[in-house]
Amino acid sequence: MTDLLQPTGSSAAVGSPGPAPRAGWRAWLRRAAPALVLLLAAVLPWSTLSLPGLFEGPLNSPGTLQLLAVCLVFGGLALGYDLLFGRAGLLSFGHALYIAAGAYGVDILVSHYGWDLWSAAAMTVLAAALLAALLGSVALQTSGIAFSMVTLAFAQVGHIVINRDPGGLTGGEEGLPLASAGLPAAFVGVVNTVNLYWLALAFLTVVVLVVHTIDRAPLGRTLTGLRDDERRIAVLGLSPYRLKLLAFVLAGALAALGGVTYALVVGGASPHVASSELTLSLIVMAVLGGAGTRWGAVLGGILYAYLDQRLARLGGSLPGPLGEPLFVLGTLFILAVYFVPGGLAGLGGRLEPVRRALGLRRDRAHPPAGTP
Repeated sequence: MTDLLQPTGSSAAVGSPGPAPRAGWRAWLRRAAPALVLLLAAVLPWSTLSLPGLFEGPLNSPGTLQLLAVCLVFGGLALGYDLLFGRAGLLSFGHALYIAAGAYGVDILVSHYGWDLWSAAAMTVLAAALLAALLGSVALQTSGIAFSMVTLAFAQVGHIVINRDPGGLTGGEEGLPLASAGLPAAFVGVVNTVNLYWLALAFLTVVVLVVHTIDRAPLGRTLTGLRDDERRIAVLGLSPYRLKLLAFVLAGALAALGGVTYALVVGGASPHVASSELTLSLIVMAVLGGAGTRWGAVLGGILYAYLDQRLARLGGSLPGPLGEPLFVLGTLFILAVYFVPGGLAGLGGRLEPVRRALGLRRDRAHPPAGTP
């Protein structure tokens, strides 16, 4: 029996080397892709490539680098929000409050009180995390739509305070420019836009590392279980409230770090960063890219920010409603939700049957040598 079975195994082994190397190559490429993309993004400022229609100047021009920096910041902000929304299943309408805390906190400490940038940034992120812990401990006493409304109420209070300009600290509706005198020379001037781009890339990298480390840790699996069935987590002896609060604080701290980075990239803070419109934009980014997926929120954030910035600049030259960025973005969002329910990150899975069919046809058209 063994002798009869042996040739079959041998022939199977002879016929199988083709797919195995391809599968191994794809697995290696899948693991290495994030590092390769990061490396490509890091060296991009040395490229003089021009992409007419996509960017107004070469890739290394200050205008293009600032646009890309804004896109990277929103990619990180969207992923940080997805830790709350896509992983823990918490729909917060007040996430912009912590972005505003980061942007205005570092701006006020540097511009009004003369702090150095790094001390101001560290203090701001710490204060925002404490604020998230305080407000989250109250908001998480509720659930569902009530939780969303409580977080929205907190954010609206913050927005009103910023617009009222208490003590002349926030600049009111005009916003607060970031005093260049308190910044390192490497972040001042158009010629140093490349450093702001790298700073934005560093922020995105930090958020990716934090969120993906959580995903691989028991905490990530617990948050996913919390999103799917909160009662099961409670039965296991874990506290859903504490887990939600931990996710809320982590997301708030990442949002504040993003607010600090955003203030540096755009040169100050404005009331828009505290508006509910920004939080809704983050929700759209997460859903557009694929909420709860590994890279979906990053892709959605970068694409949304790019389209928002480009459409705002091209608005005057486009006819009718096409000149309104929100109209175009809203239409694209509806189309994406309808045709790609899993977001951009789910495109690969939806196209897999097509790829397999094409591969099968190719194999039939070119059979291996020796096949009758």
